[in-house]
Amino acid sequence: MTTTHPTVSPVPPRARTGRRIGDRLGTAGVIALGWILLMAAGAALAPALAPHDPAAQNLLNIHAPPGGAHLLGTDGSGRDILSRLLWGARTSLAGPALVVLLSLVAGLPLALAAAWRGGWADAVVGRVLDLVFSLPAILLAVLAVAVFRPGPAPAILALAIAYLPYVARVARSAALRQRTMPYVAALTVQGHGAVAICARHILPNIAPVVGAQIPIAFAGALMDLAALSYLGLAVQAPQADWGVLVNDAQAVLQGHSSQVVYAGVLITTTVVALMLLGDRLAGDGRPRRVHRTARTLRRTK
Repeated sequence: MTTTHPTVSPVPPRARTGRRIGDRLGTAGVIALGWILLMAAGAALAPALAPHDPAAQNLLNIHAPPGGAHLLGTDGSGRDILSRLLWGARTSLAGPALVVLLSLVAGLPLALAAAWRGGWADAVVGRVLDLVFSLPAILLAVLAVAVFRPGPAPAILALAIAYLPYVARVARSAALRQRTMPYVAALTVQGHGAVAICARHILPNIAPVVGAQIPIAFAGALMDLAALSYLGLAVQAPQADWGVLVNDAQAVLQGHSSQVVYAGVLITTTVVALMLLGDRLAGDGRPRRVHRTARTLRRTK
């Protein structure tokens, strides 16, 4: 007698991918990632989601309570708070994204070059990164604004320089470990150039380690830019920005603190979510292409 075994349908690829992400990040990490994506979606869709013009004033309807046409109420100039929060997410998230992007563009090639060359070049790059790392980021941004003019551009450039060591130091350390791996020597013997080895093999191997630093650097840049906007040194009022919205001390003194509370909660929860996501990624940030590189080398022999 032949026994028939029930066939088990394979798990769909999308479900397997979702399970892998859930296993890597955990429940808290998935919630943090969901919050970050929600904030990014709100910023991207602000023109469609905002019920009012964020700059439109109505002096006859100042400090209106939540409800009706204004779900979160209005501020001291009669502007819709929900609309300003949605539009403020654009500048509040785009600024830190530019800081991190500029830090990556400048820091990764510098770190890879230092790790590959070694010797005095690596020593010089390491000392320069340590020097920049010792400078407080917000102080460097204040100096840049004082030399040039108040605005987001000088603050973003200064913070990008200040956050460069956060990325470059981690990338350099990981690249130095990869530089001593046997596959690098094998690729060099086969005639592969330094740029090709760094771009096609070393960089993908250190990407998980560097990627874990991106949310952490993003969180720090978000706090610094919000603080600068609060002080009037980055984004300028009346433009919508979370840091600008927090700077409404007069309304707080008058007992109308809703705008400050809403903006403060958004800044705090987003920073906490980014830090939590970075911590989860750092716990799983290990190279994933070393074995594939080794298989490639075996096939080319």
